[in-house]
Amino acid sequence: GGSRGRQRRARTAFTSEQVCRLEKTFQRQKYLGATERRKLAAALQLSEIQIKTWFQNRRMKLKRQI
Repeated sequence: GGSRGRQRRARTAFTSEQVCRLEKTFQRQKYLGATERRKLAAALQLSEIQIKTWFQNRRMKLKRQI
C-alpha cells in the first residue's frame, strides 16, 4: 500500500456488552433512524458512525447467511 492518502481508522473492538445490546436492537429493527442511532450511541459510548457501520455490516452478514 502507498503512504499517501488518508489514514484508515483503527478497527473498533466492541465489548461483549455492546455487541449484545447491538444484536438485541438489530433483532427488533434492522434499520435505525437518526434519533434511535444517537440514543444508542450515547448509551453504548460509541460514535453514531460506529453504530451506523455496525448495522450496515450486520445487515450484510444477514444477507450472506440467507
